[in-house]
Amino acid sequence: MRITAIYAALAALLVLVLAARVVIARNTRKVGLGDGGDGDLARRIRAHANALENLPLALLLLLLLELNQTQPVLLHGLGIALIVARIAHAIGLSRSSGHSVGRFGGTGLTWLVMLAMALLLLWQAFAFTRLT
Repeated sequence: MRITAIYAALAALLVLVLAARVVIARNTRKVGLGDGGDGDLARRIRAHANALENLPLALLLLLLLELNQTQPVLLHGLGIALIVARIAHAIGLSRSSGHSVGRFGGTGLTWLVMLAMALLLLWQAFAFTRLT
C-alpha cells in the first residue's frame, strides 16, 4: 500500500491547492456561496470539484491493483499518469471555460488511466479465479 500512499498524498496536496485557490478567490471577491456570477471563481470551483469527483475512485482502483500485487512499475506508471492528468485538467479548466488542451487532455488521460485500471482489475479477478 506504500505505492498508492504516494499518489494519495500527491492527490491530497493537489486538492488542497485547488481548495485554497477557491478560498482566496471567494475572499477577494466577497462571495460566500456559489460563484457570484464570477467566471474565474466558477472555474476554480469546478476544478476543485472535478478533482474530488475523479480522484477517490481512481485511487481506490490503484489501491486494489496494489493489493493484487500488480508490478510496482505499472502502479507507478498509472499513478504518475493520474496525477499528471489531474494537474493538466486543473490548469486547463482554470485558464479557460471552453475547450483547452489541458482540460481535454487531462480528462482523456484520467479516463484512460481509470479504464486501464478497471480492465486490469477485471482481468486479474478472472485470471486469479481460474488459477485457484
